[in-house]
Amino acid sequence: MERGNFGSKIGAVLASAGSAVGLGNIWRFPTECGSNGGAAFILIYLLCVFLLAMPVMIAEFVIGRASRSNTVGSYRVLAPGKPWVVSGFMGVAAGFLVLSFYSVVAGWTLDYTFESLTGGLMSETDFGAFFNDFVADPWHPAIFLLLFLLLTHCVVATGVEKGIERYSKIMMPMLLAIVLVLIGFSLTMPNAGIGIEFMLRPDFSKVTKDVILSAMGQAFFTLSVGIGTLATYASYFSKETRLVPSALSVCAIDTLVAVAAGFIIFPAVFSVGVDADSGPGLVFITLPYVFQEAFGSVPVLKYVFSGLFYLLLLLAALTSSISMHEICTAYIHETFRLSRRLSAAIVTCICFVMGVACSLSFGIWKDVTVMGMGFFDLFDFVTAKFLMPLGGLLICTFVGWDMNKKLVAGELDSTFTPLLMVLFSWVAPIGIGIIFIYGLMSN
Repeated sequence: MERGNFGSKIGAVLASAGSAVGLGNIWRFPTECGSNGGAAFILIYLLCVFLLAMPVMIAEFVIGRASRSNTVGSYRVLAPGKPWVVSGFMGVAAGFLVLSFYSVVAGWTLDYTFESLTGGLMSETDFGAFFNDFVADPWHPAIFLLLFLLLTHCVVATGVEKGIERYSKIMMPMLLAIVLVLIGFSLTMPNAGIGIEFMLRPDFSKVTKDVILSAMGQAFFTLSVGIGTLATYASYFSKETRLVPSALSVCAIDTLVAVAAGFIIFPAVFSVGVDADSGPGLVFITLPYVFQEAFGSVPVLKYVFSGLFYLLLLLAALTSSISMHEICTAYIHETFRLSRRLSAAIVTCICFVMGVACSLSFGIWKDVTVMGMGFFDLFDFVTAKFLMPLGGLLICTFVGWDMNKKLVAGELDSTFTPLLMVLFSWVAPIGIGIIFIYGLMSN
């Protein structure tokens, strides 16, 4: 079966960066940062990115391009008859789970984008009631969940070069341009300096084991590592694409967007005296109030700012959802020899059903629990606490210890290969293992 390929190096980098840049950067990162001491969390997060998450990313790149196969098929090619294929199946399972609950939040973002651009959001007076009524409704969120999944489906079903690469080249520059515009808006607000100080001055008194665990979880979540997303994308890389520079570029873009989101949100939050530690409600409840208060004297600006912000969220959500959809689509397409369009349709239908279950856990199914959690929290818990870190540990261990060393060195083609092998073999697995075990013990 003929496989697609990215047509250019910049397309490969932008698609991979699109996979990494998502709601984790613009929604989850400021939430974690606000809850865990600002700059102190950022410093720990950066260490986790470059010592733990980036080695996993590079290892995924190596596996994907060396095998030229989906995340399950890659282990069958590189380690036939060995149990490493379990890691591939974990990645596919995680892809379905993450896309299902992620698309629920992305559907909220799509609704907020529509409400912002049409002026409906800024006409509200009680944003908490607006959000709670919306997520509790059994139909409204499901409609936007379906619309978002259909947007994702249309890109993936079109193919690698004509779909994923083409739209990544459009959406990523748009996303970065909106980030710059919003930072410009935010830095002109009164008391913006307090928000900047919060971002840049570390408070190490708030650093605990839980903060370190949160930083690693954020690094894995935001870079989409540990579930085979980037291995799948790397299977479409040409031989001319340098893996290590590409990984550095992706990490740099991802980190810049995450920190930039902080420079958008925290000056705005502090400008109206709102607590930065607002939890997950920061984006959907606190920020609309901030936009309304900050631009009260110039009403048109609150519509522009809120519209651009939620459009930014939507673009970020879409670039990430495409990559998660592709993990599952590539597996079905190549394993069962179905057409790409049919494979994508199967994934979309399954994730819609699972996504509806997650959505209903905020409303009429809120009392339906497994291990004391609704479906949304359960899917999030299983992927963030188990599948991602365990997948990352297995990926690094496979490349560091079992995969053919000459093949690894040939794929890396870097003067840093000896250092990377130490990271694959020792630093990343041990670091991930320690934090993973602590996470299990604390739950």
